[in-house]
Amino acid sequence: MSVEHYHKLCNQYMGRAVRIRTHDGRVHHGIIRHVDRRRVYLEPIRSNRNLGGFGYGYYGYGYGFGFGIALGAIAGIALASLFFW
Repeated sequence: MSVEHYHKLCNQYMGRAVRIRTHDGRVHHGIIRHVDRRRVYLEPIRSNRNLGGFGYGYYGYGYGFGFGIALGAIAGIALASLFFW
């Protein structure tokens, strides 16, 4: 699929938990917080959330939303709710 397709799909899924698989076989889980022309930025989903303790909040590249994935590297994207909830 084209970069334009994934850009549109990521914008459609903004604020939702997704599972993204890249061409190199990596799988990323997170909530889409921002999409630009080159990357989608995810807030990582942590399995221990709401269990107490402390955290450091957001971290990462550019927008502070966790980490960015190049749109051209995406091989597949699906709503994470289909896998986790």
